[in-house]
Amino acid sequence: MTALVIAEHDNASIKPSTLNTVTAAKAAGGDVHVLVAGNGAAAAAAAAGQIAGVTKVLLAEGAQLADGLAENVAAQILAIAGNYSHILFPATASGKNVAPRVAAKLDVAQVSDIIKVVSADTFERPIYAGNAIATVQSADKVKVITVRTTGFDAAAATGGSATVENLAPVADSGKSSFVGREVTKSDRPELTAAKIIVSGGRALGSSDKFNEVLTPLADKLGAALGASRAAVDAGYAPNDWQVGQTGKIVAPQLYVAVGISGAIQHLAGMKDSKVIVAINKDPEAPIFSVADFGLEADLFTAVPDLIKAL
Repeated sequence: MTALVIAEHDNASIKPSTLNTVTAAKAAGGDVHVLVAGNGAAAAAAAAGQIAGVTKVLLAEGAQLADGLAENVAAQILAIAGNYSHILFPATASGKNVAPRVAAKLDVAQVSDIIKVVSADTFERPIYAGNAIATVQSADKVKVITVRTTGFDAAAATGGSATVENLAPVADSGKSSFVGREVTKSDRPELTAAKIIVSGGRALGSSDKFNEVLTPLADKLGAALGASRAAVDAGYAPNDWQVGQTGKIVAPQLYVAVGISGAIQHLAGMKDSKVIVAINKDPEAPIFSVADFGLEADLFTAVPDLIKAL
């Protein structure tokens, strides 16, 4: 058995989600190969070769692969899919964009959002917003899998010595074209990769209060800022800060939930955090059921006091 991990990268470096996906691939057994499809991506391929546990890196380069268009990346994967028993993607926006197309073209059932590899053909995945875990067994010859990255430790980014093999790029499908990209610039860590996250909820009351109360705490901790769906819907925080089932799934070393009640939707996105600290004046708030440390207090008093103590 050989597993193929589809690398997420920016043509210069490998994104952390790839490391977690490699760990999942190793758990399935056999060799682990990594596909880097891009343009001018030799540096990313070299970085992939350094990942512990990877035995081969496949590099496909072409202008049609530069921006990760699903049609072209899927075609590149399908060109070599017959060599693999497992094809694994990070369960990110990019992975979720390409994986279903690959599964459909191979006429197999995709196994989505796995958090554990039980055996080469059996996997666990959360359902009902993480309130139940389904065990899924696949009889398909090729298993197409998306990996919830918070469910697996990251593989070591160094220590490997895989060879890099060049592949002929597939032709442009002509079905879509890349128009442009607007990337949010921030001095803070990326939400899904941050070791510490400070999140705020609707209780903050306004976008001004959200920034006034939480930004100093995040600055003190060197943390990324997150928000509940209620806070985002109310306009207190931008959409890309949303943590939860319909936002981003995170599992930092420390998650500080400020004024977040803890709806199921939000808990599904952060309950795997290593340490959870909740600040809420409602003693019945569901967030306290998953918190390692809970403070029943008015956040407008508690957070400034916490900042002073830090």
